[in-house]
Parts: sequence; C-alpha cells; structure tokens
Amino acid sequence: MRNLFAAVCCLALARPALADEGMWTFDNFPSAQVKARYGFEPDAKWLDHTRLASARLAGGCSASFVSPNGLVLTNHHCAHSCIEQLSTAKRDFVAEGFLAKTEKDEVRCPEIELNQLVGIEDVTDRVLAATKGLAGGKAFNEAQRGEMARIEKQCATGDDVRCDVVTLYQGGRYHLYKYRRFQDVRLVAAPEFAIAFFGGDPDNFNFPRYDLDFSFLRVYENGKPAKTEHWFPMSPTGPKDSDLVFVSGHPGGTNRKVAMSELELERDARTPGRLLYLAELRGLLTEFGKSSAEHKRISSPSLFYIENSFKALQGRLAALNDAVFMTSKREAEAVFKKQVAADAALAAATGPAWDTIDAAMKRYRPILDRHMMLEGGRGFNSDLFGLARVLVRAGDELEKPNEQRLREYADARLPQLKQRVFSSAPIYDDLEVATLDFSLTVLRRTLGADDPLVKKVLGERSPDELARALVKGTKLKDVAVRKALFEGGRKALEASNDPFIVLARAVDAESRAVRTTYEEEVEAPVKRAHEAIAKADFALHGTSTYPDATFTLRLSYGQVAGWTEDDGRVVPPLTTIAGAFERATGRDPFKLPKSWLAARAQLDGKTSFDVATTNDIIGGNSGSPLVNAAGELVGLVFDGNIHSLAGDYGFDARKNRTVAVTSSALLETLDHVYGAKRLVSELRAPVATK
Repeated sequence: MRNLFAAVCCLALARPALADEGMWTFDNFPSAQVKARYGFEPDAKWLDHTRLASARLAGGCSASFVSPNGLVLTNHHCAHSCIEQLSTAKRDFVAEGFLAKTEKDEVRCPEIELNQLVGIEDVTDRVLAATKGLAGGKAFNEAQRGEMARIEKQCATGDDVRCDVVTLYQGGRYHLYKYRRFQDVRLVAAPEFAIAFFGGDPDNFNFPRYDLDFSFLRVYENGKPAKTEHWFPMSPTGPKDSDLVFVSGHPGGTNRKVAMSELELERDARTPGRLLYLAELRGLLTEFGKSSAEHKRISSPSLFYIENSFKALQGRLAALNDAVFMTSKREAEAVFKKQVAADAALAAATGPAWDTIDAAMKRYRPILDRHMMLEGGRGFNSDLFGLARVLVRAGDELEKPNEQRLREYADARLPQLKQRVFSSAPIYDDLEVATLDFSLTVLRRTLGADDPLVKKVLGERSPDELARALVKGTKLKDVAVRKALFEGGRKALEASNDPFIVLARAVDAESRAVRTTYEEEVEAPVKRAHEAIAKADFALHGTSTYPDATFTLRLSYGQVAGWTEDDGRVVPPLTTIAGAFERATGRDPFKLPKSWLAARAQLDGKTSFDVATTNDIIGGNSGSPLVNAAGELVGLVFDGNIHSLAGDYGFDARKNRTVAVTSSALLETLDHVYGAKRLVSELRAPVATK
C-alpha cells in the first residue's frame, strides 16, 4: 500500500495531468490529449451530446438517458431508497426485484430528483466583484452567499429549472450550472438485491466482480414520459479489452489540491470521528436487523450505505496515515510556496494564504465535535427530527430576502426542499426510536452530561425514554400536517406543540451559532485563502488541469484494462456470466437469486459481466454511463477497486480501476432472466430513432 500512496501522491501533484488521470469539466476537456494517446478526438458535437445524454440524481448519484422516451439507467444502490420506500412488509421489492410490465405499472419515487445539465456560464467576475476588498469573515460570507443567490434566482425561471453556482479550483473559478429539473421520476425495473450486490461487503471495492447493480427509471413531464433528444444507444456487445472508454458522471468530491493543514485535520479528527460513529451505528443496525424480518427490511438501506461509507473512509484514512504519502504532499506544497515567494507580484497577491488556512484549521478543532453533533446531525439521527428542523428553519428563513437566507433555503433550492418535506416515503417508528436513542447517547457522551444543551434536551430522561416519547407523540409522519406547518410559516411553527417541532426549536439557536462560527471563522477565511492560492496556481501553471470534484458533471477517459498486483498476480479486466455461477456458494452474500438459477440454461455464460477500466472516478460517479468513442453505452459504473480508495487525494493509473456492469450483461439478463421484453425492445430500438 505504501508504494500505491507514493504513486498516488506523485501523480496527483503533476501538472498537467498524466496518463488517464482527470475528472474534466466539459468546457475544458483535453480532446487533443485524448487523440495523442488513443487516436480519437472528441469534438464539440460529441461532447455536447454526451453532456445532454448524462444526468444526475440530486441525492448523490449519476445516471444517463438510454431512450428517446425518458428512460434512465442508474445503479440499484442509487435507486435503493426509492425501491425500499415503495416496498411493504408483504411485497419487498428490494429482495424480490421490480419490473413494470406496462407504462401504467411504473411507480413514482417519493424523493428522487433528476437533473440534466443544459448550460454552463462563467460567473467568476460577478462573484469576485461582490467580495472585492473583503477579508474572509462575516461580511465576505454574506456578500458571496447573497451574490450566488441572486445569480441562481435570475437563472431559475421556473420549478423545472435548477441553477447552482459552483466553486471550482478552490475558488479560482465560479461557474453557473443550469439544469433541466425532473421531479416526477418513476421506477421501471430493478433486480433482486442479492444479484445487485452479489458478494456483499467482502467483495465491495474489489475485483473480479459479478454484480448486476442496475435500475431503470423514467422521467415524466405533465404526466407523460418526457421526450429526450439526446440519449445513449446500448451496445449489444459491450466493451472489449483495451477499448477507449469515457465516464460521464458527477464525482462527489476530492481533496487533491487542498493545503496540508486541511489534510492533517482530516487525518487527526474528521475522518476518525466519522469512522467511530459509523462503526457504532453499523453495530446497532446489524443487531436491529436480527430482531425480525421486518426490522431487517426497513434497516437494510441505511446499513448498506453505512458499510459502503465505512470501507471507503478506511481506505482514505490509510492514505492519510501513510508517512510516504504525507511527506510527498508536504514537500510538494513547500515547492509551490517557494515558486510563489520567488515572484514578488505573486507573493504580494497571495499574502499569508497558507497561514490563514492553518489558523482556520486550528480554530475548527475545538468546535468540530459540537458542529458535527448539532449542525451535522450526528446527535439527532432521525428522519422526523430532520423534517422538524427543515420546517422550523423554513419558518425563519423564508421571511428573509432571498439573498440573506441560508443557502439551502434560497429560492432556487426550494423545489428540492419542498419535495423532501412533502415526501410520501414511509417512516418507521421502531427504526426512528433506535437511531434517535443511539444518537442522543452519542450527543451526551460527546458533549458531556453537564453540557447545558444536553441538559436542555434530555432533562431527567434517558435517551431511550426521550426517543420513545418523541416518536410516540409526533404527528409529523402525516404529510398533510407537514404541509400545513410549512405553509403556515413562522406563526404556525411557533404555535405548534408537536414534540419534534419543540425539540427543533429548542436546539436551533445553538446549532445556528456553531454553524455561524464555522462559516465565519473557518469556512470564509479558507475560501478567501484558496482563491488567492488558485490565482497563483493559474499564473504559474495555467488551467491545463482539472479542478477537484464538486458533484458536477465531469468527463474522464481511459481504457478497458486489468492490472498486476505487487505479488505478480495479473487481474484480467473482464468477468463473465458463467463466472457468477462458479463463484456462487448458495450462502449469503454469494447466493444467486432463484430467477438466475432457473434461467441458467438460457443464459450465454460467455457474455461479459463486469469490467475494469482506467477511468478516474470517485464517489458520486455511481450510475455513470461508460461510453465508447462511437457514443454507445457499453457499461454502467457502480464501483472502484480497492486501489481506488485513495482516489480522494490522487490517482494511480497503474492500479486504480473503475468497475462497471457491461451493457451485454444488462441486455442478456433483462431478456433471459427477467423476461423484460418491453424494456429490451426499447433499449434495442434502432439508433436512427435518436
């Protein structure tokens, strides 16, 4: 692993990006670089089509259009919440799978919003002008937040339009991303969880893999399937070894260009704290699921995400604790500082930027736990409390001018916020009590039993007693009650005696206070310092590299390729359907569904199943289309290998691999395992209809 981290560091610091590294914005894609390496140069038409055929699930995943009738392909684990929310104790679509035989059988997901990027505009000058002359602090934050809100509101002309001002290059650029917004998103098909996550946690972030991690959704407009001019035809043959492939998706976030003190805070405090919290919560939910079949069903989505996050964070922490990696990062930062210092103009413009970041990290350490417990939600792990907080804050924030609100309550963000508040997704009392009891216990342990806020929250009750009283006494599970409170505004919320509303009101002042301290004394100074460092970086190296990931659409290029482990073992890039049967043991998590066992004779075992490629991805890319030079979808990204876990901080082209389901496996199994004739016919429609 040490050799991996050293390679990751060296590649991350090289300028411009080397090999197949890079999560590139569509307006700065290195087409000439791709041509030099692979002989194909994506032109403007190809890039525009790929951008418009790509999509984002606002909850944190990627997707793509795969027919002209609004059909969308993403991962099972990206639609898992919808699949679970539509399930009942009598009909568990997570375990059994789901298939809409007709259009009328397609069921609306309670909370999924899908975005299609239709425009990118550079608004750097506007944002920088609004904060000109302001030091990092309250005035800076308010001016920047206000200008961003104005820009977004001017852009978002209706609820079907979403506009986000995106920070790139740590503040070196600000772009306005304009999206076509779809909130009527319906479930079309999904396989059984047993094959969507075949191999379970033991195989997670590993390869070879045999996962059919897919789901099909459809976007609707005015009650009818939306017409989509741009979409990816599905390749019947799938990818081949050494093929050039592209991943068009929405990587969530990377930290390849941050300062050393920021990495040290991640290493020493933030990541260990998250891991401890997730480890305890994982144990709680595991035991909760063992108590009954219904408890297992309702807790499985949370447990799945927790286990995935825990494993990913372990890999990141290993990188941060590697002495070779951190030494290389420290030395590279020192070289950059010397380059800046050697240029009097750059030195003057950059000022004490690194010292500012160092001071901000020192300021954050003593308030980090309180910030995470209160504003980060660790102390109140409850869907009902989350809804209560949104309602209480909406009552306050929506009375303010748009430019003065918290970012999540700005006019441009309201459609998504309302979708959450008015969601019909089920909320389960037993699970609410269990997670709230746990988190209140963590709150008391972390802040101390004598902390004034802890006393205010718990009084003389135990966490379990309070959790049960809150869940038993609330009416917030009723969508009509939530809607009345939201529409009634501050007056209705102040008059409410619902126990969760009372609790949210009771803790809001202190939660806001720690948030304000963080934003004004940590976040704002760091933003201002990063702007200065980014300008120096541009002056020295230009913009021939890519910005850190920001959950905005990016394009990476690479090829189908395996790798060689340090022990000499060669890992081939493709698995087959026959391999899944060979790997199956009949016991979880290597137990194939009954549908697969019944269809074995009809399946072509030689069909490629999962594939490894050299594309540069990170969390958030789940559900991304894997596309060839001809613009065909040849795969569906769902994971990375174990060597990709350090990808938050850098990229090692030797071993870092993207893992995807092949299009050939999708078509083969849809046809011969699931009998999804309507869906297969739509996917195999002639390309000329596009």
